[in-house]
Amino acid sequence: MRFFQNLQSRVEKVNSLLCIGLDPHPELLSELSGDGVYRFCASVIEETADLAAAFKPNIAFFERFGSEGIDVLKSIITLIPEDIPVILDAKRGDIASTANAYVDAVFQQLGVDAVTINPYLGYDSIVPFVEDPTKGVFVLCKTSNPGASDLQDLLVSSPSLEEKKAAYTLYEHVAWLVDEWNQNDNMGIVVGATQVKSLEKVRALAPDLWILAPGIGAQGGNLEAALRVGLRQDGMGMLLPVSRTIARAQNKRKTANSLRQQINAIRDEIAGTPLQEPIPQPSASLSAEQSVLHSPNFSSLMEKVAEGLVKTGCVKFGEFTLKSGLISPIYIDLRLLVSFPALLKQVAELYQPLLNHLAFARIAALPYAALPIGTAISMINGIPMVYPRKEVKGYGTKAAVEGEYVRGEQVVLIDDLATTGGSKFTAIDTLMSEGLQVRDIVVLIDRQSGARKILEERGYYFHAVFTLSQLLDYWEKEGLVNYQQITAVRKFLGRKADR
Repeated sequence: MRFFQNLQSRVEKVNSLLCIGLDPHPELLSELSGDGVYRFCASVIEETADLAAAFKPNIAFFERFGSEGIDVLKSIITLIPEDIPVILDAKRGDIASTANAYVDAVFQQLGVDAVTINPYLGYDSIVPFVEDPTKGVFVLCKTSNPGASDLQDLLVSSPSLEEKKAAYTLYEHVAWLVDEWNQNDNMGIVVGATQVKSLEKVRALAPDLWILAPGIGAQGGNLEAALRVGLRQDGMGMLLPVSRTIARAQNKRKTANSLRQQINAIRDEIAGTPLQEPIPQPSASLSAEQSVLHSPNFSSLMEKVAEGLVKTGCVKFGEFTLKSGLISPIYIDLRLLVSFPALLKQVAELYQPLLNHLAFARIAALPYAALPIGTAISMINGIPMVYPRKEVKGYGTKAAVEGEYVRGEQVVLIDDLATTGGSKFTAIDTLMSEGLQVRDIVVLIDRQSGARKILEERGYYFHAVFTLSQLLDYWEKEGLVNYQQITAVRKFLGRKADR
């Protein structure tokens, strides 16, 4: 049986597109040794085997222990039931005798069913890996890391693409080539689930290939957006690797099953719909957002809040060291709102016009600054609230998400500020692990430090009552902040934008 026939058979048997990563990070091990690695991986396999479409060990975490680690990897692979495909995350890539040696190592010595490979050396570096149709490869195409665009987004031209009369990126060219090279039906591609637009383009270029789509969970990929553009017309064609979300869970089986159920619920929802139809882009929501917030009836409340933030000291000017280590001329601390109930109420009221345009069952406020804001929104409008804990309790209910909710419900993420978006992905990961869905994030202030771009690139809808530039304009016009301080913040924003 060819590799992808075997994979599809497994997917159908367990009704799962979940590929469970075996990445024994040091902080997850009971002891930093080969024995610790073995116990960790064995526990993941034991708890999740009947839910997995495939397992994906990352060879780097085994190689760090030298020959002992490789021996552990071989033992772990033999633990995995024979009908579950094993994909080695090794990113191999070389030519001639070196490539043949890699092939022997991964397929013969380790006995895996598929391997990730790098296409940078061209077709002759790939041929040794695909000569046996029972073995598969996933070729790196558009990876999930932020630096992927350094090379993968470069525009390329070639005779094979000239007839299409369009500019293609390097990753699109790779997708097109792999689709052409797949003569033995044993080639797939790697496209990060964090790259929704790229995933959509790749699926159009390679409509039948299987896509290994990392980035769901700890990396913050939008599960629904990725599935909508990445699935084939038959509801197959995607494997979703998840490692840390499952590995760090107190109940690994429960978390894995929750993810599997979320994936299948989305597959069921979009079954029969044209998967290649572009999904609405997050920026499309801005017109409605702007029309409400800048209406005459609402501008007065916005002005009151903008003024109140300065007068109460929620916004300060000077020199402040941020969490990133940067020295900022402005510091925004909305935790102080709890001491000013009238202003807190006004802030909560500013969220409502944005929420009116969204579909959701509950709001989810992020600890800690957004908890009082979320509570005020909930009390004013009668909207039920939950919140993801920063630290899961080791006693009592051991809840990761506090409040009442039903698995599968849509929640809107509520926060005070957005800087780079990193904290949002941690919260989304926690909410997803409990079966909740997130599409929209609403904040009071966008600090214009990249959060909107990052969130929207990963398929989320981002909404902000104010941008920091809008507030600066108002404070300057009303004489609430002196010109030198305003100028310093504008220069700081400009420097970050240049980066």
